[in-house]
Amino acid sequence: MPKYLDLFAGAGGLSEGFLRAGYSAVAHVEMDAAACYTLKTRAAYYWLRKNNQLNIYTQYLHGEISRNEFYRNVPETVLNTVLNYEITTETLPAIFGRIDRLLDNKPLELIVGGPPCQAYSLAGRSRSETRMVGDKRNYLYKLYAEFLKRYKPECFVFENVLGLLSAKDEDGTLHFDNMRDLFSECGYSTDFRLLNASDYGVLQNRKRIILIGARGNRKNFYPEIPVVPNRWVVNEVFSDLPAIMAGEGTAVPVATAHYEGDYLYESGIKEYDTEPVSYHEARPHIEQDLEIYRIVVNAWNRSGTRVLYTELPEHLRAHNNTKSFLDRFKVVAGNLSHAQTIVAHIARDGHYYIHPDINQNRSLTPREAARIQTFPDNYYFESKKGIPSRTLAYKQIGNAVPVCLAQHIAIALLNRLK
Repeated sequence: MPKYLDLFAGAGGLSEGFLRAGYSAVAHVEMDAAACYTLKTRAAYYWLRKNNQLNIYTQYLHGEISRNEFYRNVPETVLNTVLNYEITTETLPAIFGRIDRLLDNKPLELIVGGPPCQAYSLAGRSRSETRMVGDKRNYLYKLYAEFLKRYKPECFVFENVLGLLSAKDEDGTLHFDNMRDLFSECGYSTDFRLLNASDYGVLQNRKRIILIGARGNRKNFYPEIPVVPNRWVVNEVFSDLPAIMAGEGTAVPVATAHYEGDYLYESGIKEYDTEPVSYHEARPHIEQDLEIYRIVVNAWNRSGTRVLYTELPEHLRAHNNTKSFLDRFKVVAGNLSHAQTIVAHIARDGHYYIHPDINQNRSLTPREAARIQTFPDNYYFESKKGIPSRTLAYKQIGNAVPVCLAQHIAIALLNRLK
């Protein structure tokens, strides 16, 4: 059972894939407090499951006990594997100390994770006056390298957005080349692939750079990650969830309907029929947005056409920007093999993620977004204060690595490690 360290862990999508593949997590390092609670709750879930005490987890999700009461049922050694730190030069000694104690002189086989992508993403650069040049997040890979130097794992997995390939440093050199040079100085050979989550059991078009490093001077070490044939359409994600309107639903678990398909089981989203789901809660919308949603969904369902913002009736166009982001209102097409990429902006509004059922007439719930990201239905997304937060759930889900993509990477790498 290879041990791994997860850096910039977020809500744990990457980690969940490695856990499914049989790895063991030594620690998760994450700066966002809400995401850290999500990681702690997931660690608690696994411990309770192993010890046949999932009834306690159920009580917590239904609000019958508080988060503090819930955590008291789990050993502190389990919860303390989640380290709530921003990774900086100043915090490295404290983080190293915590990880050293958790490792207890045992070797670490693997480091996984990718720094926040805002500084590398094309969208982030387009919104920045400086094109993100000089942003400190550009150089978090240097801190990532410090972990490689200290723990010398056999391999590491570095995930990030495609914009990383074209990002440049202040001197005009390619950021990605400088990054790989540093990893080489740390003693690692590196190789990378551009992977689309839609090729690995995820009903979503989500392309990412997956860079893998192997210790020593190595060639042809990148594992073969077989593509998974897709037999499904996006409606599989919605098929067994209760129909709700805008502003309806709840964060508390509700039962699902009978499901006769295969996808939700094969992807690991669903474990058993009518399994309850949390966070199936739709945000409210003003009437103007609901009218736009009806137009957009009708156009897609009737003729398979997308409606640009400039094509909407004039009384519905409230934005001055008519030159860019013209697809800002977009239905998640249930009859296609994959949805558009789920990103953290879903926490701000749902216009880019409209439900395909015109009768429900709303944007996606956090649970629907989580299913598109292939999070299992028993995964719970926390807030800072222990009170359910739809907004924070959206943010964590949008920032995550799809679980099924991570699992296929982990399985392929496991064969190499063996």
